[in-house]
Amino acid sequence: MSETQDLSLEIKHMIIDTLELEDVTPDDIDPQAPLFGEGLGLDSIDALELGLALQKRYGIKLDAEAEDTRSHFASLNALTALVEARRVN
Repeated sequence: MSETQDLSLEIKHMIIDTLELEDVTPDDIDPQAPLFGEGLGLDSIDALELGLALQKRYGIKLDAEAEDTRSHFASLNALTALVEARRVN
């Protein structure tokens, strides 16, 4: 598995654990599907919790008011790219 695939799987587990999605497995999360609305069905409260978890785990700074923040949460692939670009190693 590549580093990106490992990170993607790690983020899938974080989403499931953070949001306590009991009936969801990592395989259920399509990397390209929307995380909100039609896709995984997350809402704005979930986005806040997920944002906090990302900040805590990867040291990423997120600005809730920034225009591009919404696009980072569009899909698992977008979140993975964000973490790869901004995480503090």
